[in-house]
Amino acid sequence: MTKISSLLKLLLFLIFAGWLSVWLLKPTQLWTKTWKLAEKKASASFLTQSGLNFAVYTFPVIAIAIVGFVYLALKQKEPISRKGRSSLSVLSNPVVVNKYIGILSGFEILAVCLFVIFLAWTFYVRISNDFKKMVPMKSFTLSVWQYRVFRVATRSGLLAEACLALLLLPILRGMSVFRILGIQFEASVRYHVWLGTAMILFGTLHGGGTLLIWGIKHHLGDEMWKWQKTGRIYLAGEITLLTGLVIWITSLPQIRRKRFEIFYYTHHLYIVFLVFFLFHTGDRHFYMVLPGFFLFCLDKILRMIQSRPETYILSARIFPSKAIELTLPKDPRLTYAPTSVIFIKIPRISNFQWHPFSITSSSKVDKHTISILIKAEGRWTSTLCNMLHSKPDSEAGEMRFFQVATEGPYGPSSMDFLRYDSLLLVAGGIGVTPFLSILQEIASTRSSKNVLPVKIQLVYTTKDSQGICLLDPVLPYVFDAEQHYLQLKVFVTREHQSNRSLREVLNEVPKIQNIHFTNNRPGHAIYGLENLQWMSVLILVVSVVFLAFLIISNHVFIKPDKKSSEQKTATSVVDILLICSFALALISGTLVATIWRWKRLREEIPSFSEKESKTMKPTGANRVFDQHEIHYGARPNFKDIFSQLANESKGSNIGVFVCGPETLKESVATTCQLISNGFQSGGQDHKPFFSFHSLNFSL
Repeated sequence: MTKISSLLKLLLFLIFAGWLSVWLLKPTQLWTKTWKLAEKKASASFLTQSGLNFAVYTFPVIAIAIVGFVYLALKQKEPISRKGRSSLSVLSNPVVVNKYIGILSGFEILAVCLFVIFLAWTFYVRISNDFKKMVPMKSFTLSVWQYRVFRVATRSGLLAEACLALLLLPILRGMSVFRILGIQFEASVRYHVWLGTAMILFGTLHGGGTLLIWGIKHHLGDEMWKWQKTGRIYLAGEITLLTGLVIWITSLPQIRRKRFEIFYYTHHLYIVFLVFFLFHTGDRHFYMVLPGFFLFCLDKILRMIQSRPETYILSARIFPSKAIELTLPKDPRLTYAPTSVIFIKIPRISNFQWHPFSITSSSKVDKHTISILIKAEGRWTSTLCNMLHSKPDSEAGEMRFFQVATEGPYGPSSMDFLRYDSLLLVAGGIGVTPFLSILQEIASTRSSKNVLPVKIQLVYTTKDSQGICLLDPVLPYVFDAEQHYLQLKVFVTREHQSNRSLREVLNEVPKIQNIHFTNNRPGHAIYGLENLQWMSVLILVVSVVFLAFLIISNHVFIKPDKKSSEQKTATSVVDILLICSFALALISGTLVATIWRWKRLREEIPSFSEKESKTMKPTGANRVFDQHEIHYGARPNFKDIFSQLANESKGSNIGVFVCGPETLKESVATTCQLISNGFQSGGQDHKPFFSFHSLNFSL
């Protein structure tokens, strides 16, 4: 198994290196000459120019996804071992901590620098060749400075294209290629934001500079409305830029957080954006950005199929701190790693809005149910909270009947947190949710022979003492005399009381309200995602079908004498053939996925029973609280916490996981950075190494 995984990793590296080489060589004259010869040979063969473009520019990323999912499937079966230190471990820790740009690790800074160097290389090679030629425009004469501005604007479009090629990859969920690097969907969303902002910047320079030169030469009205039969279609480019600006503006935090519906609906304009991008740039450029769109469409289709049929809420628990725990039925064969998230849609609230929530339960503890914890903060969550507080219908309890659609769970392919010798979990408010699943997972496997952390410290900050009730799902499992490995430190920041133990606080917290939903309708349990090998096969099948339709349509609709490197066929005709081939391939993939899902529903996925709903173990009075601390009117001093844990865990690897407000993450990241640098500068080889991980509970 290990040898196969190593071979797959080598294959992934070779494919990625080849794809990267294409991007690096594409701006050079060497590539231009070689590519023209390759196009001539492909035009005279069965493959055609379109097939060649797909094979060279598009398929490498698709191949990475196919091989990568097989690799992840094998990795899940490998036994968990201790995480050893390496020279690269330092790069995973925070290097830059800033309230404007967030927390950046060494790997992220390195990746950004390499991408910026690539953009600079592409721009320099292209623009230097343009300035050497200084070819005058055929339609109107330009001065030297005007020509240079025009070419700079034109080449800025290539930089926007490079950003667009990567734009959709970070937001893939089930088909996320970032999981190969150990980066989860909720963490990679910010890469999508960075790439989108850079793309809009370069696209605006491209469009704005071009319009400026047209305006100076009094050709603005003539050029901007052109829809040429061949070459660049200017009107399509203007529509693309306008659509991109609308999507970007409505995705700004000021709009996205307050008017989520506007953000959600305008983001679906990506279809308009990509179609007109194709018409503007032509199929040759579109094949460079097609991989992300290809995987995104397949991912979207699988998510739509997975969300049907809908399931139902079994029970709910309403906490005093305006938080709600929902329990949903799941297939007992469904397993997921802690820190996984699941997307929820409640049609009674909205038919379109999907919201992600961290899973608080463990699939090893709860075989038939899955639980999530929701804080009533926004409009959607507040509406759900109000509906649960409403009085039930006197006849059949229909007011308490909730139909729910789900996507996921999405989570890490392996439980890497178990590889650490010790764990430091830092949570703020509702940010404790992913840690509830971690603690339950560890508590349930403590008696097994698996490799587990020998010490866990949970630092939990909350505004008031009522927030402590959020720990209730794990109290029966972790506050036991046998669970001596766990230490809890609670900080209540807005209350100033003294001489109150954790036991007393828990006894004084108002009771949690339990709601049981009466359901007389048939429903299916949550089955989860299809296995990774199946998704690899589906990607391969859709790719082959797309290539087949593409080649056949080119042979049928483009005459042989027009298939040359200087193609005379109208650009829009070639683009429409690409769109039709892609649509037919997606339809084929949808049929395959739907039939497979329908078959699994009929044969394998069981209907759920209310008798299988979750029952929590009561918290007895014989729990041990002496090792746990509670502090009022103060925030945690992370420097002292890190130092104390370092002294207690000499020479071990400590995983630091933090989830909560950005200010909390920045404080922990800064302390982790200072402590790690202090150990390194002191030359203390046997001191603990802190490995920082930031978890997101909101997107």
